[in-house]
Amino acid sequence: TVRNPPLSISGRWSGTCVYFGRWLIEGSPYVVLIDVAFTAWSLDKWKTELWNNFSIGVPWFDREANDAVLFGFLTAWLLGEFAAQCEEPPHILAHFHEWLAGLGLALCRQRLLPVATIFTTHATLLGRYLCAGSVDFYNNLANFNVDKEAGDRQIYHRYCLERTAARCAHVFTTVSQITAVEAEHLLKRKPDIITPNGLNVKKFSAMHEFQNLHAQSKNRIQEFVRGHFYGHLDFNLDKCLFLFIAGRYEFSNKGADIFLEALARLNYLLRVNHSDVTVVAFFIMPARTNNFNVETLKGQAVRKQLWDTAHTVKERFGKKLYESLLIGQLPDVSKMLDKEDFTMMKRAIFATQRQCQPPICTHNMLEDSTDPILTCIRRIGLFNSSADRVKVIFHPEFLSSTSPLLPMDYEEFVRGCHLGVFPSYYEPWGYTPAECTVMGIPSISTNLSGFGCFMEEHIADPSAYGIYILDRRYRGVDESCNQLTSYLFQFCQQSRRARIIQRNRTERLSDLLDWRYLGRYYISARHMALAKAFPDTFFYQPHDSETAQGFRYPRPASVPPSPALSRHSSPHHSEAEDEDDRYDEDEEAEKDRLNIRQPLALPTKKGPLPYPLPATAANGNGDRAIKSEKN
Repeated sequence: TVRNPPLSISGRWSGTCVYFGRWLIEGSPYVVLIDVAFTAWSLDKWKTELWNNFSIGVPWFDREANDAVLFGFLTAWLLGEFAAQCEEPPHILAHFHEWLAGLGLALCRQRLLPVATIFTTHATLLGRYLCAGSVDFYNNLANFNVDKEAGDRQIYHRYCLERTAARCAHVFTTVSQITAVEAEHLLKRKPDIITPNGLNVKKFSAMHEFQNLHAQSKNRIQEFVRGHFYGHLDFNLDKCLFLFIAGRYEFSNKGADIFLEALARLNYLLRVNHSDVTVVAFFIMPARTNNFNVETLKGQAVRKQLWDTAHTVKERFGKKLYESLLIGQLPDVSKMLDKEDFTMMKRAIFATQRQCQPPICTHNMLEDSTDPILTCIRRIGLFNSSADRVKVIFHPEFLSSTSPLLPMDYEEFVRGCHLGVFPSYYEPWGYTPAECTVMGIPSISTNLSGFGCFMEEHIADPSAYGIYILDRRYRGVDESCNQLTSYLFQFCQQSRRARIIQRNRTERLSDLLDWRYLGRYYISARHMALAKAFPDTFFYQPHDSETAQGFRYPRPASVPPSPALSRHSSPHHSEAEDEDDRYDEDEEAEKDRLNIRQPLALPTKKGPLPYPLPATAANGNGDRAIKSEKN
């Protein structure tokens, strides 16, 4: 959102509509917005120029690609006009993300503009399409005929735009090591540097405030579960674990298929071991629906009616108790509830009777018979019966605090769950497990996701910190499913105290994902681009090999990561325990703080500009952009 009114730019392209103002997000950065619709009349001319200069043809029916052409030419024009109006030779740096913005980068290089360019792909276009087709992607990366594969999927022009941007950029980056391997084979260029995605981490002043937020949000989820399973609430909510998977509805790419299969196997294990733990698994993935499920809405109405009845009886009971105490007599318990009270309670109990099973889906699906999740549930037989220890709830809409069904936003919901499960097959980074980590919620990821690879690199024993890494790269589907089932079963065996300790450890990893730490990779990429674009002015010194490896959190010595590795599922707090086995959270947290590097301190307003840096200045990663003696 930008406050300021639009500016009409006159000159070479008269009528171009540009908005300039502040972006209403944290930090309020300046932003320039270009309305591509105002120059749609130039589309054919620019397509001709694109074909003459790059031999890339864009079909008329691809509206998204047409907008990318308009935006690319306008971006190059804007940077060119800015450079032309600078009094001194400028040193401009432009960072382009994804193929939609990539044409502007290629035009900057073709027009020889004084612009250092960086191109970042967060996921290759062809990679997404190939994985959606259920191919053995990672084992055949070197064997794909990329031109043919892109042509078969009618995205060859888009692929050409992405590959051109990657080849033309001074510096090419990706968000993870796994995506770097993918880009090297599909875009035919090895990334120069990895720039992981970060989050704006907000620390609470009270150390355990996030634990309090977890308890509050969990209570709200429990209220929803009470309504959803009314009439069949034959399990103890205090021994109920909430698991969830969320994201785009890509059944295989996001790992929903393997998660459902693992839930069926977990259900068997919990039943044969006579476990008193109940697992409720939420699937938060948007699909085509026409409205809420009537039975689901009825459940929440019945729950509210029961609450109102209980509140009314409580008020009547309290009034009689108060009057009895006023006259100095102990109440006669047998007379505290009269026939009217019992009638009200019997009516409420009668309303909770239910002949059908609790619904799986909270909405009416438009394609119920062919929906992948519902089809898989019918195959594995998880129908929320009383005998099942694993219950499934499919919520085919993103969460909203204004929903009449589950009035919680996504952050509140995540805080209230116990475990996030993201067994993705294709996940270039993975914001969902990263958000879980920042909120102190353990998660399951894979070694095919950027987040999982990043955590394996930085943590000696990720599972000890609540980061379970599933092997989907070197194991078959059935083996991976068994491993996931094992993780879930181990998690169900943990005591409440063990889960609290694990959440404390998980939350301490949030510094790893803070932009104050991960921003150094972007700064390094910018130094590199400036040195390549302006070699007479800037010099880039690569970082040391030791600092490139980052740091590694050690495995905590106080508690085993999972019950399967020890007979104790949590530290004892009895009189007889050895002093060495006690869990000292403050001591452990201090060790973790020593393992993490301090965030890069950016120059103050009165200090020197970050570009170019003096010869003695270096960022926290050992990278240097040194001003040349020739300047």
